[in-house]
Amino acid sequence: MLERLDIDPQIEDILEKSMKTRISQQEAFKLIETTGKELQALLITADGLRERLVGDRVTYIRNWNINFTNLCTGDCGFCAFRKTEDEKGAYFLKIEEVVDRARKAWDSGAVEVCIQGGLHPDVDAYFYQELLQKLRAELPDIYIHAFSPMEILYGANKAGISIKDELKMLKEAGLDSIPGNAAEILNDDIRKILCPTKMSTDQWIEVVETAHKTGIPTTCTMMYGHIENSGHRVEHMDILRQIQERTGGFTEFVPLTFMHRLTPIFQKGISNPGSTGIEDLKVYAVARLMFGDLIKNIQVSWVKLGFKFAQVCLTAGANDLGGTLGEENISKSAGAEHGVQTTPSNFQRIIMNLGRIPAERDTLYENIKP
Repeated sequence: MLERLDIDPQIEDILEKSMKTRISQQEAFKLIETTGKELQALLITADGLRERLVGDRVTYIRNWNINFTNLCTGDCGFCAFRKTEDEKGAYFLKIEEVVDRARKAWDSGAVEVCIQGGLHPDVDAYFYQELLQKLRAELPDIYIHAFSPMEILYGANKAGISIKDELKMLKEAGLDSIPGNAAEILNDDIRKILCPTKMSTDQWIEVVETAHKTGIPTTCTMMYGHIENSGHRVEHMDILRQIQERTGGFTEFVPLTFMHRLTPIFQKGISNPGSTGIEDLKVYAVARLMFGDLIKNIQVSWVKLGFKFAQVCLTAGANDLGGTLGEENISKSAGAEHGVQTTPSNFQRIIMNLGRIPAERDTLYENIKP
């Protein structure tokens, strides 16, 4: 197939290698810079490897997001969700309100609740513990996917305990897994501009690896399209696969294209206006070839990409459409325009139109139902 495209022999060799073994960081950089026929070959190869590794099923999950507060002590330049206490629209849900929303989600068919919030001055590890305990008491069977690595670090520091002790405590209280957000780009030069008071690359790695060793799986993410370049993206994905080689604790990779419109860093003229469609396709395709069988599940974010382009990205190596969601406020605050809630029937329509097989899953991809 690739021979008929008449592509650069070096690129052809890398693509052929990728079907047998994971490509190197240098090879990935060459691929992420491709254009024209070489780009077409990259997309074809990534889709072929996807088929080999996970077949033709495209998965999704019935879940619900709860962002319990937008009050935050951070100052991330990419965030338009954060509020100070005296700003209009600032809120902090009581634990009972979070439990009530989770109960309604469960009653509506959600099997997972994803809970995250800002770095509120009054929140610490013991707040997370109490929230989990009350959720678990009310909803013993719901899957709780909660608290980003930054929230975990913040909660431990505020409580004066170690990350390891906090994670053990939260697991005992009912935490099932952690969303791998706060990664942004794992390069400290980029982070000094993008999120100067946020955790460092080493701290993010420490939290997720400690979670994995404690028996708490996580997702992993990459937010791109702001001030980084292609090399930073490849470097980031290489760090993720090194972690996965050590721990095996990542359940999926979720690329997150930067929602720029209402963010401080874009309004100040510092960042790019998000990624292009071609850049998105390259990220999905190169991720598939870099991760290989290490991280088999690659998710498209329909909230950020829109349903039409999310469908296209499923032809570039991705195999999951994420969740039905609900109260997704973070992307919406930054200017995302594709909605915050959808239905299984909509996912099924998109997947079947692609000629693939819709399948509902659980958070860990262990219980998949056609």
